[in-house]
Amino acid sequence: MGHKSLEDILKTVNPVDLLRNSQIGAYVYPVVPGEFSNWRDEQRAWRDTCVLFDQSHHMVDIYIEGPDAIKLCSDTAINTFKNFPVNRAKQYVPVSHDGYVIGDGILFHLEQNKLVFVGRAPSANWIEYHAQTGGYDVQIVNDDRSPGNPKGKAVNRISYRFQIQGPNAWDLIEKLHGGKLEKLKFFHMDQMNIGGRKVRTLRHGMAGAPGLEIWGPYEEREEIRETIIAAGKEFGMAQVGSRAYATNTLESGWIPSPLPAVYTGEKMKAYREWLPATSYEATGGLAGSFESDNIEDYYVSPYEIGYGPFVKFDHDFIGREALEKMAKEEHRRKVTFAWNKEDVTKIFASMFEPGEEHYKYIDLPLSNYASASFDKVSNGGKVIGASMFAGYSYNERSMLSLGFVDPSIKEGSEVLLTWGEPNGGTKKITVEGHKQLDVRAVVSPVPYSSVVRETYAEGWRTGKE
Repeated sequence: MGHKSLEDILKTVNPVDLLRNSQIGAYVYPVVPGEFSNWRDEQRAWRDTCVLFDQSHHMVDIYIEGPDAIKLCSDTAINTFKNFPVNRAKQYVPVSHDGYVIGDGILFHLEQNKLVFVGRAPSANWIEYHAQTGGYDVQIVNDDRSPGNPKGKAVNRISYRFQIQGPNAWDLIEKLHGGKLEKLKFFHMDQMNIGGRKVRTLRHGMAGAPGLEIWGPYEEREEIRETIIAAGKEFGMAQVGSRAYATNTLESGWIPSPLPAVYTGEKMKAYREWLPATSYEATGGLAGSFESDNIEDYYVSPYEIGYGPFVKFDHDFIGREALEKMAKEEHRRKVTFAWNKEDVTKIFASMFEPGEEHYKYIDLPLSNYASASFDKVSNGGKVIGASMFAGYSYNERSMLSLGFVDPSIKEGSEVLLTWGEPNGGTKKITVEGHKQLDVRAVVSPVPYSSVVRETYAEGWRTGKE
């Protein structure tokens, strides 16, 4: 009989071995075409003109309705809920009982006692588990992400979700609306007109400049999309495909996929027993040059990846006691690593040396080859951090990655980022046999883009309250 749960699997295998040898393949951004034009011009458009991001398919939507909707989220998140009225959104960050990050996502307050969480599976699973087992008076609807391979079947979601971003975004938004539209505060929600329909809006800014996330019933998706595309021609709008989509965070500073800290701890056992053997947590991959048999060495705290300003001890929540202790300590901090161009060129050049083992292939523009990445970063022969999300920015003409370093490492320092896995790689199907290279990298600000640093709302990207 096969395994029924993540806990069943972990009775026979070390979680590090399980994840490093995952057979699931690459993390797929489903349904949306890889490119509408080419990923270089699509990246350039969010800096120079404006873009349409299609977020309708790659995230899980968890609808939470009932008298305890806010309490459920407050009990499971580091964030405060003291000022969270209807038509407001917030970054939702849950941690384990030991205070390590499980994931994150956006929580929308749609109506009184009605919320929707939008994000990756780990946080969605955590919410659903506690809704089912915690005695909360709520009803849950799980609208899972679209399948990576629909196998010819129609794809349907409850809601479509788009973002209009870039320097020309607000002119396009007001043209669509048919007149002036108030520029709301960051993460405030409202409505606007598009093509004779009312759509809901969230003030957001993934690409740095003011923009909106918009959503509505999925059956209206194509109508709304075509209206935006037609109006966007005047403003040089580009549709962004799935290849370029995830790389915008390299410039703006969000680390999308930390390893969920669920694989250890007696208090987490019941959750592991609830997670099926087919879950994200049980099937996902772990990649990178950092090597440890202890899965907890791959966990991160909120402070290390820029969520320190979110931690508020004004409410009881899972992990509070652990974070109260962590808060008194010195923390590793989130940074951008700007890779040395000669070393990057050396990696590519090795692909053209017959008979020689080459360095680990760098896929462009996104260079992650598992659900979570953890590449070793060292200085003076000592491991001082990790790189967790890597890719190429055409706007910056640079390979960049996001991660963290020890507090003693100053901005501008040159460090070594080990690219490639130990012993020629693992059994992951996304990793070919290769050799490692220590890539020189400069410790740089988050966000890396000066446009984003100077215009983006202070908070989790900037590390300021």
